[in-house]
Amino acid sequence: MAKASLHHRKTINGKPRESISHEVDHVRTDAKGDLALEIEWNNKDPFFDRDLENFKRLHAEGAISVGVIVTRGASLQNDMVALVRRFAEQMQFATNDDLIALGLNPTPRQKRDVERRMRSGAAFAEAWSISFVQDKYGAATTHWRKLEDRVQRGVGNPCPLLLVGLPASIVTFDEDFEAGADPTED
Repeated sequence: MAKASLHHRKTINGKPRESISHEVDHVRTDAKGDLALEIEWNNKDPFFDRDLENFKRLHAEGAISVGVIVTRGASLQNDMVALVRRFAEQMQFATNDDLIALGLNPTPRQKRDVERRMRSGAAFAEAWSISFVQDKYGAATTHWRKLEDRVQRGVGNPCPLLLVGLPASIVTFDEDFEAGADPTED
């Protein structure tokens, strides 16, 4: 699968018309049908509208058989602060210098937010985790609830859709994990 902009032409009242879709993340074409896949991990939530409406149009034109969207699931969105905090604690982040050493460069506003939280009694890892998640993975970004709202309103209908919300349980740190193993089995 590769990125693709799908082109389609038609004639209306003897006049040729052409339309080009926005670039779809991944397109796969085979004898069973054509699949368009969008991965919306951390965009603003209106990107779902764009993707779903594009799938609707492409399906109506016969360019795709199904549209697929992969995004953060509800549990991953809900657990993001705890997951980032765990990472920060394991990395022993205690100052902005620790973040910079990893290649993260907090803005002055982000630094002030962390300092404010620390003055209220939070440790650096906790203060930074909350600030980071609110900035990068906030309520107005692409995640399951935002996608579900749009689909329930009928956005993208009637294109067949496969929607994948990745759960928090897929996140691992340094646990022993074998590829393909069921993480719920002991």
